[in-house]
Amino acid sequence: MELVDTHCHLDFDAYDADRDAVLERARRDGVNRIVNPAVDVATGQAALGLVAGYDGVCAAVGLHPNSANAFSPEVMAVLRELAGHEGVVAIGEIGLDYYRDYTPRSTQRRAFEAQLELAAEMCLPVIIHSREAMDDVLGMLSEWGESLPDELVGRAGVLHAFSGDEDAVRRAISIGFYIGIGGPVTYKNAHMLRQVVAGLPADRIVLETDGPFLTPHPHRGKRNEPAYVRLIAERVAEIRGVSPKEIALQTTANAAKLFGWALG
Repeated sequence: MELVDTHCHLDFDAYDADRDAVLERARRDGVNRIVNPAVDVATGQAALGLVAGYDGVCAAVGLHPNSANAFSPEVMAVLRELAGHEGVVAIGEIGLDYYRDYTPRSTQRRAFEAQLELAAEMCLPVIIHSREAMDDVLGMLSEWGESLPDELVGRAGVLHAFSGDEDAVRRAISIGFYIGIGGPVTYKNAHMLRQVVAGLPADRIVLETDGPFLTPHPHRGKRNEPAYVRLIAERVAEIRGVSPKEIALQTTANAAKLFGWALG
């Protein structure tokens, strides 16, 4: 059973002590690709180092909304240069975070808009962080989606760690987005998320861990890692009444289409 973890921060220091072992466990459990998104310039550079050092690791580069105070023309120039490196498959993670509010919302929106423009310029999909900001995120994505290059039509990006409702799903898919499902789908109280997962079009689901965060049951409270994407696949399969193998095949194909790599 081959799987893809479309969102794991492998460069974070939570993995410094045993990164090789983490990646070996992922391979053993069938995780054949991992996308490592950045949250700032330094983590983008670190992600590219992992691309060079490990087979099957891809990178995304961008400024997380909680890092948006660093936004400047100079930083955007560095991100543009990083985005041109081999192994970069997306701009991200970018978006809006109205929960933590580490950065003024106006600054978050400026950084988000500029990075959406960069993604269109580079013909790269986007990895979207949205926390208590879904309406504003989807409004900006809808406007951006009206003039996408042909290469991004139907694969504009992914709403990472999705926590919205069915209306948000419809709006996102209409713009060409995939829906990222992670560990919370295994949590006891995630009733709305499971309802959303049950009704998602099969060709719009991708799986993620968001490691080292959002660890699935039964490991909740411990560090997350890519091997645990199998637990998420099994729970999604159960919710949808299909086999884990079917979920693995479909979500692996979806990730390949989204990020533009060949299957096999």
